[in-house]
Amino acid sequence: MSQFDYDYFVIGAGSGGVRSARIASSLGARVGICEDDRLGGTCVNVGCVPKKLMVYAAGYADHMDDAAGFGWTVGDRSFSWPDLIAAKDAEIARLNTVYGRILRNAGVTIHQGRGVLLDPQTVQVGDTSFTAEHILIATGGQPFVPEIPGAEFGITSDDVFTLPELPSRVVIVGGGYIAVEFAGIFNALGVHTTMVYRAALPLRGFDQDVRSCLADEIRKRGVHLSPDTHISCLEKRDDGAVNVVLEDQTVLVADVVLFATGRVPNTDGLGLQAAGVNVGDRGGVDVDGSWATSVPGIWAVGDVIDKVQLTPVALAEGMALAKRLFGGVRQRVPYEIIPSAVFSQPNVGSVGISELDARARGSVRIYKSHFRPMKHTLSGRDERTFMKIVVDDASDVVLGMHMVGPDAGEIIQGFAVAMTCGATKAQLDATIGIHPTAAEELVTMRTAEPEPEPTGR
Repeated sequence: MSQFDYDYFVIGAGSGGVRSARIASSLGARVGICEDDRLGGTCVNVGCVPKKLMVYAAGYADHMDDAAGFGWTVGDRSFSWPDLIAAKDAEIARLNTVYGRILRNAGVTIHQGRGVLLDPQTVQVGDTSFTAEHILIATGGQPFVPEIPGAEFGITSDDVFTLPELPSRVVIVGGGYIAVEFAGIFNALGVHTTMVYRAALPLRGFDQDVRSCLADEIRKRGVHLSPDTHISCLEKRDDGAVNVVLEDQTVLVADVVLFATGRVPNTDGLGLQAAGVNVGDRGGVDVDGSWATSVPGIWAVGDVIDKVQLTPVALAEGMALAKRLFGGVRQRVPYEIIPSAVFSQPNVGSVGISELDARARGSVRIYKSHFRPMKHTLSGRDERTFMKIVVDDASDVVLGMHMVGPDAGEIIQGFAVAMTCGATKAQLDATIGIHPTAAEELVTMRTAEPEPEPTGR
């Protein structure tokens, strides 16, 4: 008989925690999990899922605008924000029920409440304490709000999903993927939308050509971009609106100011210090290559380790850890080839590394294509699709594939499989394309870009 209440106790029922708990239970472990909010974590409740539903809603504006070029007559139309929120809420409630059923059917015991570490093998949830041989910290992240005077007059991405009404004017602070996604949503729904960010281009960390292309396309759609801009303060107005005062004293007026300034690990109040768990400067739990913390028997995966903040990565980490602990299987996570999508308008899809990072490694060949999608030859929309392939010159191995355009995430997902298998440019060239599609462009680019002129003296 084990001396512990559980073999495995998971703090946090988000993507990584739920997957790890289910796998561990399927491998014969006695598993408990606790959650102080709704099941499913950020992704299901205030992230990927509800945001993608809003992206779909916003996309119908394009469909109706483009229909005339194909012979359709679209009559009077209107949009109801409350109806969208209600439909979204119903779907999230359904998913919460599904998550609960999946965990229980897998034999995982659910405890409602915040888990706090009392020592390396004890977790307190409410008034009850549980012991476990292994404890997993999978508490995810939370929105970061910069220390700006008047910041309390803004909201975060978590709050967007419960706004009672659609604002007329929104200022989005930040230039990352959350910012550009919500900019596309609000703009398509008729909101006067301004993005304010400190960099020269949005989407820091993505390929430079992707960033430049997306900025151009966002502007075409009517989003106001204010790059290289710092905010001095926010001021509440008598009419309920908010003044966004920039450092040059320019004032932007908004009904809603959205801080889309990134997310930080959710580690406050977990008892990490009492248990001896080391955390980094941003509050992320320090782990080694096998997700072990500084305390034997305590592990961490997902956004809380502040490595790669993507749901599929948390899922992969949680599954790999469970298999390691209870199945004796050492399964690695391929961090070097992680496909990602930004559901901006138009979409961004990316896998592998950027041109800049590739050039830091050695000689490369670059292939680019910039074209008008076939659909818009009749719709008349002024939108361009951009594709780019980064190839190692010596080995011919594809190092990165990047796209801006409709369904970019769907297209790049398939090519991520090829890259994971070590695809070369010659193999892409030997692949027969599907015609007419945008995706075929990625297997028909034959001419590399000229090498850039050397800079400096």
